[in-house]
Amino acid sequence: MTSDIQKLIAIIEQQLDWGDSSAWQSRDFEVLSQLIYDKTKVSLSESTLRRIWGRVEYKHLPSTTTLDTLAQFAGFENWRTFIKQNTDKAPGIATNMPQVKQTEKNGINVTYIILIIILVATGAVSFFIIKRADTGINNADYKFSSQRLTNAIPNSVIFNYDAVNAPIDSVYVQQSWDPHTKTLVDKKMHQHTSVYYEPGFYQAKLLVGKKVVKEHKLMIPTEGWLGLIEDKPVPVYLNPQDFIQKDMLNLPVAVIQQKNMSMQPKPTYVKYYNVGNFTPVPVNNFSYSAEIKNGYKDGEAACQFAAVALITDSGPIIIPLSIKGCVSELTLFSVDWIISGKTANFSGFGVDLSNWVRVSCKSTAKTIRYYVNDKQVFEFQLPANNVKIVGVWFGFQGTGAVRNIELKGQDKMVFKAF
Repeated sequence: MTSDIQKLIAIIEQQLDWGDSSAWQSRDFEVLSQLIYDKTKVSLSESTLRRIWGRVEYKHLPSTTTLDTLAQFAGFENWRTFIKQNTDKAPGIATNMPQVKQTEKNGINVTYIILIIILVATGAVSFFIIKRADTGINNADYKFSSQRLTNAIPNSVIFNYDAVNAPIDSVYVQQSWDPHTKTLVDKKMHQHTSVYYEPGFYQAKLLVGKKVVKEHKLMIPTEGWLGLIEDKPVPVYLNPQDFIQKDMLNLPVAVIQQKNMSMQPKPTYVKYYNVGNFTPVPVNNFSYSAEIKNGYKDGEAACQFAAVALITDSGPIIIPLSIKGCVSELTLFSVDWIISGKTANFSGFGVDLSNWVRVSCKSTAKTIRYYVNDKQVFEFQLPANNVKIVGVWFGFQGTGAVRNIELKGQDKMVFKAF
């Protein structure tokens, strides 16, 4: 089984294209944890991933759930399917290897020797080219900026870049920290346009090969409240009258069904956003509270997953909730900290979401403290850098409601709704 795990790890590394995993830092495993959750809706903690990648000594084999999740992230149905299939190539990755007739002489597979020689030679040349390219890259030789075209969603952004001095043709514009948003561009050109389908605060990057030569922050705002139902590749956007009521945000199941979105067997994921519509609030002196409810619990929505989040100009603050029996699947984000319910006691985040639940957080001199129904359930250290809150969002498995939203900075009300 261990060799099969190594094959699966190799496939994931090939798909990520992040370079040698022995050089990955803690942040890389945090990002991988989020990417896995985004694709599979299953949370694997940073510590779990570090164990699987051999960065922490651990004598036990991963659980079946962990193996199924990694296999699904790599593009397979589950771990068993991965084992059954030929794992020498990953889904969607063509080998393009010509068929060669195998002949043996004196018990030696000639084709095998030729193939090894080709691979070694190709690898040596590629290594030389990459090393030579890296040594010729000076960040000062590049320019990178952006201009969004609207304050609405979807939002096209024009990226202006200058990469004519790149020693190789592998020049990329990446919309955010997520490497899946990377697009190959012509180094002789100077503009590239990308579409953002969800609001937020992004870190756009210009890469030459695997090296980031320029990056800058980019906020994609909303015009007031934005509601959407997650779908790929484009979400289903809601009309204001669909979810904005006099005293709350609420999307009835009937409205979801009217939009031809099925609630079973896979429940929908509903989000409400408000970004860039208030003065940014420093994280080192804020308080925030809201009341939420998620009454939908049919079928696979039995856990009643929900999230209350703050968008910052750095990492997000995401407070997860579910019923008591599902807290192991939750992940808490606190700007530059991420912790999984697999490795921490998240019992305080387990509540009956069929009733209104008050969720709040606030900063002290040294920490950010998190509360559920006015009971402190967790705390993290404040980020060292000057981080500011620029937006809020709420997420629900199935559907949900929100009311009594209040954000304060230095004890002064900055944003209030319903």
